Amino acid sequence: QLQLVESGGGLVQPGGSLNLSCAASGFTFEDYAISWFRRAPGKEREGVRCISSSGNRAHYLESVRGRVTVSRDNAKNTAYLHMNSLKPEDTAVYYCAAARFSCSAFEYEYDYWGLGTQVTVSS
Repeated sequence: QLQLVESGGGLVQPGGSLNLSCAASGFTFEDYAISWFRRAPGKEREGVRCISSSGNRAHYLESVRGRVTVSRDNAKNTAYLHMNSLKPEDTAVYYCAAARFSCSAFEYEYDYWGLGTQVTVSS
């Protein structure tokens, strides 16, 4: 069964940190780029960061530059989004998605999507 499952979301205070995980199954994980997207309340879904199958990283969201990094562990079929210095405006549902080999800012390039994990930044 092909799937991506996000975890690690929750409620965190401003300035705090969270590490999100994206566990993959049912496809050859190492052949896929993994992107993280988010949808804030009342807004369109937007790309955050991506890591390609070869480990190259792409930035899609300037507002998180320097605060958010992405990594992957092919042995565990898992990708991660490490978020620091979180702000209330980072509150959103975070999704991971998989595309063959290369990162892309275009959602239609992605073959598989997770259901998302809620991140709420609030005091």
